[in-house]
Amino acid sequence: MNLTRSHSNHNDAPGLLYAGFNQDYGCFAIGMDNGFRVFNCEPLIEQARNESDEGGIALIEMLYRTNYLALVGGGRNPRYSPNKMIIYDSMKDQAVLELEYKSEVKNVKLRRERLVVVLSHKVFVYHFSLHPQLLQTFETTNNDKGLAAVSASPDHAMLAIPGRQRGHVQLIDLDSLVCHWPSSPTDDYDTYGNQPHHQKQPNTSHRSHATTATTTSSTANISIIAAHSGKLSCMALNHDGSKCATASDKGTLVRVFNTATGTLLNELRRGMDRADIFSIAFNPDATRLCVSSDKGTIHIFNLDPSTMVANHQQKPRGPTYGEIVVHHPSPLRTHYGLTHNGNRGSSLSFMKEVLPKYFSSEWSFAHAKIMTEAQCLVAFEKKDTILALCADGSCYKFYFDPKKGGECTRESYERFYKPDSL
Repeated sequence: MNLTRSHSNHNDAPGLLYAGFNQDYGCFAIGMDNGFRVFNCEPLIEQARNESDEGGIALIEMLYRTNYLALVGGGRNPRYSPNKMIIYDSMKDQAVLELEYKSEVKNVKLRRERLVVVLSHKVFVYHFSLHPQLLQTFETTNNDKGLAAVSASPDHAMLAIPGRQRGHVQLIDLDSLVCHWPSSPTDDYDTYGNQPHHQKQPNTSHRSHATTATTTSSTANISIIAAHSGKLSCMALNHDGSKCATASDKGTLVRVFNTATGTLLNELRRGMDRADIFSIAFNPDATRLCVSSDKGTIHIFNLDPSTMVANHQQKPRGPTYGEIVVHHPSPLRTHYGLTHNGNRGSSLSFMKEVLPKYFSSEWSFAHAKIMTEAQCLVAFEKKDTILALCADGSCYKFYFDPKKGGECTRESYERFYKPDSL
């Protein structure tokens, strides 16, 4: 959630520039006009803080719970030039790696052995070490939002970025980029929220430039998906990279694809009117998806029929706009009034062959409302709980009934950031 590249909202907390989860959604970090902070999600506790008059941090990417952070300067007084990517060792309280580019860095994604740096028209993929090796460069269409997603599983490294054509997605198997290089910096690290490990840390600060990095001759396995006709606005990968969810700048539909085959698995309707979709997140087993937008509503969708089969003891709640009448041979749909995947549907879906596509849409199974229409970042905190970080500095926790769906119950509301002036 980069607030420096979005339309300002009167609800946004002054001085808050960025918020983002780590790879397992157990922590999150925020960038501010005077530094950064790191928090544990459950319970919500501040774990680290670095604030000074040196300037602002517009992007901060955590590497799981380690002491390595990727930083990009921003705000009215950037701490670092916006065309530089800094790897910062929070335990040593110093930068250990610097990469400089010819244009502004839009996003950074980290894995233990991969470093991905996103510019407006290019994406650089490195072997992640204190002496990074450039593996390959990919061209994209204009990507001012810095869209990119990387799978978190240690067993499969998948990268999703915009394609060269509008609405297309490039899916890149990062494991196919092979290099022979010394161990990554994360072989030795400290962790947030755990007892520190007394391990040997790198003792040198290395600064290099992307233009002088060594390349390899490896070729990535790439597939292209024509996801939308409009410009991409949001994308996400599930934990093992087997599913990719996308949304366009129209913001009415979210599509989920199989990354191995490119097959469309789900087409989910957020709403009828245009919206800015801020974030998309899968649950750990990729059976559910949550979506946030500028409408102030968080939508939760079921992706797998087995989710409802497992919860068939009670009849799920139907849509708020009327009773569903679905003519389908599936007992699940006949008896429980939902679509095959357990989402809400139109009462006219049985006429989908002759009616516009809208009438065969799948609507959210559950939904939550935040108090303001501020930009927010969402994630599944537990099996039936979602977490929302909002640009006004607030953190919501909602519970949804896995059997009935419908409106979520707000479990907690806390503020993780409040400007000193307030």
